[in-house]
Amino acid sequence: MNINKRDVAAPDKYDLFIQKIDQFQSLVEKKKELQESITQIQCEYEERIRPIQDELTVIIKKLDQNLSRLESGTEATTAKGGYTKYGRGQLGEAIKELLRTNPSQAFKPKEIADALNTKGTAVSLWFNKYGIADDEIERIPSGKGGKRFVYKIK
Repeated sequence: MNINKRDVAAPDKYDLFIQKIDQFQSLVEKKKELQESITQIQCEYEERIRPIQDELTVIIKKLDQNLSRLESGTEATTAKGGYTKYGRGQLGEAIKELLRTNPSQAFKPKEIADALNTKGTAVSLWFNKYGIADDEIERIPSGKGGKRFVYKIK
């Protein structure tokens, strides 16, 4: 095989192919760097906003409790037992808000009733009537025979 001097100096098709691959690899590396940068910024954003969201959730919960008291008269408690009486539809919102504020914890109806200062039967009735069809609430069987349930937000 006879190789000329000018053939050695000029890039052939293999050299051109390798140059294109190097260019492609540098673009892939740049893409990875940008993705890492975006992920880091998103994590920082979530860390900064989480305490503010938690504080907002607590304030909304307090507002809902105060609003329920105002809507049902001067006091939302009954003379019999000192329980909070929730208006129509407000019990469900109060239950969901309690579950949202504690997403990692599963509650028994009695625990929910104690937290909301209402009767356990009212909470159980709400779960049996409306809570079964609610997409936000997860119903987890517990106890013997799976006849009792704990509730958790999905």
